[in-house]
Amino acid sequence: MTSPADSSGKPRSRLAALALGAIGVVYGDIGTSPLYTLKAVFGEQGIGPTSQNVLGALSLIFWALIIVVSVKYLLFIMRADNKGEGGIMALMALAQRSVQGIPRLRLIIALLAIFGAALFYGDGVITPAISVLSAVEGLEVAAPGLGRWIVPITLGVIIGLFWLQKHGTHRIGAVFGPVCVIWFLSIAALGIRGIVHYPGVLWALSPGYGVSFFLRNHAEAFFALGSVVLAVTGTEALYADMGHFGRKPIRLAWFAFVLPALVLNYFGQGALLLHDPGAVVNPFYHLVPKALIFPMIALATAATVIASQAVISGAFSMTREAMQLGYLPRMRVVHTSSEMSGQIFVPWINRILLVLILAAVLGFHSSDNLASAYGVAVTGTMVITTLLALIVARYQWRWRMPTIVAVGILLLTVDIGFFSANIIKIESGGWFPLVLGLGVFVLMTTWRRGRELVVREIKQSGLALAPFIASIAKHPPPCVPGTAVFLTANQHAVPHALLHNLKHNKVLHERNVLLTVETLETPLAEPDERIHLTLLEGNFYGLELRFGFAEDPNIPSALALCVREGLGFDLMDTTFFLSRETIVADKRRPGMAVWRDKLFAFLSRNALPATAFFQIPGNRLIELGTQVEI
Repeated sequence: MTSPADSSGKPRSRLAALALGAIGVVYGDIGTSPLYTLKAVFGEQGIGPTSQNVLGALSLIFWALIIVVSVKYLLFIMRADNKGEGGIMALMALAQRSVQGIPRLRLIIALLAIFGAALFYGDGVITPAISVLSAVEGLEVAAPGLGRWIVPITLGVIIGLFWLQKHGTHRIGAVFGPVCVIWFLSIAALGIRGIVHYPGVLWALSPGYGVSFFLRNHAEAFFALGSVVLAVTGTEALYADMGHFGRKPIRLAWFAFVLPALVLNYFGQGALLLHDPGAVVNPFYHLVPKALIFPMIALATAATVIASQAVISGAFSMTREAMQLGYLPRMRVVHTSSEMSGQIFVPWINRILLVLILAAVLGFHSSDNLASAYGVAVTGTMVITTLLALIVARYQWRWRMPTIVAVGILLLTVDIGFFSANIIKIESGGWFPLVLGLGVFVLMTTWRRGRELVVREIKQSGLALAPFIASIAKHPPPCVPGTAVFLTANQHAVPHALLHNLKHNKVLHERNVLLTVETLETPLAEPDERIHLTLLEGNFYGLELRFGFAEDPNIPSALALCVREGLGFDLMDTTFFLSRETIVADKRRPGMAVWRDKLFAFLSRNALPATAFFQIPGNRLIELGTQVEI
């Protein structure tokens, strides 16, 4: 018997299952924000917890959840899907496709998106550190003598989390949803417990208390805004994970379950502070009955591990997309599930993130200190996402300019307000994610520009293909059986590997295929655009294989599809030829600064070989070296 369907035709049971999955994966980060948000607002470096300030801060948190999460991300940003995929790299590709005829705007879009992606990696370091630390800090409330164990336990939890990555998350992923459901139900119950004791806290639902908070506190209110933004961290996950769950399940999970639970808990903590301002040391755990505090610490730790997992998985996915789009060197990508292609593990990123997160925990030592570093990267990415979405709305959705201006003013006023409030944190720790982001930005732009220079040099030094084929036809060399596939970036020039093979071996194969691999600005290539075959003169063929930025390029599998184009491949009778470039930095050549040339050469030497990245069998491969000066 089938389940009744909703208006979109999707069975309700399927919708409920996806919504449950979204609760576990998408909302882990924002769902653990109550552990530290009010603590940061009213902590040692925060504002005084007077009654009016508590109501004002709660009002700001509530309306931030409504405007930033509900209106901006769920109703506006999630409309900008790139064939169902979300995230800043997918948004960049969509925005660039929307402005094909405007090269300067395409460049601006690329730079904005790269910087936003770089800041995301900074967020990926801070989120696990502050989340796990804030959960384990409940030990200090339960038994002050256990305070010295907070950092060691946090380090152990983080090391265990990263050790699990290589084994894949598909086994433990099944429990993510139920654990987070228990978490949200628990924090909602705690919130109700606090509100019942002081129901007057519900007056903070009025935006008037937020306005009066600013009018009364002036500069201090602006500083507090830098902590209020902690309540909406994790919103990028709503958009990045859209391809896994779809818009409707994510929206359903938020409005029907997550938002009410968060609001109840924040207002419960606020009620506690109105009754007992001394609880400001850790309002979340002071809201928990003493008999339940240790189970709550365990549940909070599990929830923060899930929140951290979502960020780590996001970093893996973004890395694969950036590699495909040509912004990062090729790295080994391991698939940890045979059923879900999105579950991947990138060893290099895993190791780098682990080292940086451990350094953040040891360096900042507490969630209060990390709160000072948190927010700069998140709000910077939020501003960039809004700008890119407005470009899509203007050029693809064809919104009128007055509508763009009105929506832009509303969203950017909030985003820039949060970003400006967090800029003040730079001296007290905000420099950390910014330095990380700047480092990633330099790396990504250097790799992209370096590849452009290499391709330019290869094209300039290559022989024109048409005259070469005509010459071969007039003076044919000895021919050997089989198929030779030459990987090349330019279909109109003779590949270096072909020239070297002809020069040294003095033979040609009976079929010679010039193969170019192209990455599209869409997540998946449609079947009719995967293959483009051109019949050249003689025994030469031009072949272009296209893959989406969310796909793993598998050349042997794609070649098997060429039989429908009239060109069949027997891999046991096919030899792949590839030119391996040795990059030499030459300060006399225009392009990049010498230090960037050397950085690119280093990255190129340590990148995963193209043959492994394209899954070409090693026993069917011949590599020929060539030197390229940039």
